[in-house]
Amino acid sequence: MLDPAAPQLVVNARVLIFSWQPADPDAVAAILPAGLLPRPDRQVFLCQYVVDDDCQTSGFGAYSLTYLGISLVGMDPPDGDTPGGWWSHHFASSPRVREYAAARGAPAQAGQTTIDVRGDQLTAETRADGRPIIRTVARVGHTGHVVRSGHHRYLTGRDGELTSADYPYVAEPVTPFEIEWVDFLATEHPVYPLRPANPLTICWGYYSPRVSFAYPSAPNALDEPPAAEPAHQVPARRARSGLPSGS
Repeated sequence: MLDPAAPQLVVNARVLIFSWQPADPDAVAAILPAGLLPRPDRQVFLCQYVVDDDCQTSGFGAYSLTYLGISLVGMDPPDGDTPGGWWSHHFASSPRVREYAAARGAPAQAGQTTIDVRGDQLTAETRADGRPIIRTVARVGHTGHVVRSGHHRYLTGRDGELTSADYPYVAEPVTPFEIEWVDFLATEHPVYPLRPANPLTICWGYYSPRVSFAYPSAPNALDEPPAAEPAHQVPARRARSGLPSGS
C-alpha cells in the first residue's frame, strides 16, 4: 500500500470536470456533514478522468476515476478560481488508488470510467457494481494555446474529523466546449440525489486531454467551519458552458 501521507503526481490525464445546479437542492444539502455549508445554489461538481499508462503517475499506475461532490461556502482554494467542495462519492478502478484515497478520508469505492471522443462528440461513462451510473455527452474541440492552472480544494472526513487539502493542477482545455447532457442512469444508486436539474444549468467546467495534477502531502485537519453566507448574496462566478469561470 502507498503511504497515504506521501504526495503523488499524475501527468497528462484525460479529464472532464464541470458543475451544475441540482434537481433536488434539499437532498444535496442533506448529504453534507454537520458544520459544512453548501452554496445557495447547491452547486454539484463532477470529474471523470482516465490515466492511460503507468508512466503517467509517480506511484498509482494506470487507472480511471470519477468523483462527485458539493461546492461549499467559505472553502475556496488559495487562488479562488473555483469553490472548494466536499467529496461525496469517489469511484476508482485501481485498488492501489482506492486504498490510498480511503486512507486520506475519501469515500473510495470500486468503479470504472471511460472517455471516448469521436469527432467533436465526447462521451464519458462511469460504471459501478457492473452497471453504468453516470453518462456525460459533450461537444469538444481542440486544444489551443490557453493553459489553465490553479488549485482545487477538497474536503473529506478522517477519523471523525474534517480534513482539507489543496490539489494543484495545470490543464490545456479544448475550445469549443459544451456539455450537452448528463444522465444519472440508476435511480436507486446513492449518487442519484446529485443529478442535475432539467433544464441543465452548467456553472463552470472544461475538458482537457492533458491535465497534470498532484495529490499533496496528507490532508490537514479543518480547524473550524466556515461562517454563514448572507441569505441575500447572489452566487458568484456563474457561467454557461463554453464560458467557464473556474477549472
